[in-house]
Amino acid sequence: MINKDRNANAKGRPKPGKPFKSNGKRRIVTPTGTAAPSTRPPVVKPAIKQSKPIKTTSAGEEVKPAVKQSKPIETTSAGEETDLIYGRHTVLSALENGRNLNRIWILSQLRYDPRFHTLLLQAKANGTVIDEVDPKRLDQVTHRANHQGVAAQIAPYEYIELADLIAQAKSASEHPVIVVIDSITDPHNLGAIIRTAEALGAQGMAIPQRRAVGITSTVMKVASGALESFPVARVVNLREALEELKAAGFWIYGLAVNGSQPIHGARLEGATVLVIGSEGEGLSLLTQRCCDFLISIPLQGKTPSLNASVAAGMALYELFRQRWSNTLQLERVTKKEGEGEIQYLEKRRGTEYKEK
Repeated sequence: MINKDRNANAKGRPKPGKPFKSNGKRRIVTPTGTAAPSTRPPVVKPAIKQSKPIKTTSAGEEVKPAVKQSKPIETTSAGEETDLIYGRHTVLSALENGRNLNRIWILSQLRYDPRFHTLLLQAKANGTVIDEVDPKRLDQVTHRANHQGVAAQIAPYEYIELADLIAQAKSASEHPVIVVIDSITDPHNLGAIIRTAEALGAQGMAIPQRRAVGITSTVMKVASGALESFPVARVVNLREALEELKAAGFWIYGLAVNGSQPIHGARLEGATVLVIGSEGEGLSLLTQRCCDFLISIPLQGKTPSLNASVAAGMALYELFRQRWSNTLQLERVTKKEGEGEIQYLEKRRGTEYKEK
């Protein structure tokens, strides 16, 4: 039995329009009788995806690819978002200065303390709600902070304008001192600087609005009541604020690691602005260009830098030490001149008495 091609006719010729094989190629007979190559597209086999070569160490161990980690979500503690102050000294200072307090949470044994009792009665008469609570409730309100038995909810901190700060500083002192903060983000550092500046006699502070911490409950707690008598201005552009201070007659001293002059060799006289840089990067280049002088604290040990609040405290002390020493010398000179005048008068009186 002979097997015939299904696409061939009785004479063995291929039918028109039907494909057939010739010399290993697939062809189709056209109506005119000529053979044409098949129009069927060639079958393309998918390329096999080759795996990347496995990296190995010199010891022959396989190196696993690093897993790309997502960025941590930035969160703020609840204590930074609420207008809450806590701690005995902080709340006591707010009561003594007549701050507007909405509510006070206090332990029963502390409410009748002589330091708090009268002030709490005055605050209650002014509309403040006084709640006697247990320690567990205070831990809940302050998110387990060191409340020392008392916490209070206050109105948001009111910043003053830079022009008002300059006017107040000049009216308070003949040679005022204003501290300017450049991008400090740690509330503990800011609170410590405020406490030191107010204690030594500075007239105020200016802080930037962006990329820096503001006056929060943590700052108030660390400042330990200093903000009740220490004005703070919040400026949009720090460079323009420094130029405004220059125009008002202030000398700008920037505290930098690469300062050209050691602080003990600088003459910190007249109306002075002391600029403190951030914790990690210090003073920015733009801020350094705005300063009249760049001063530094000489370090003899292996530690390359100081904490921002520690450096600010040392610089402020040196600034006021120079002023105190100048004042003492002036008092001594005045006293000597006075003693000499008294001796001269006594000697003259003795001479006149002898002549008589």
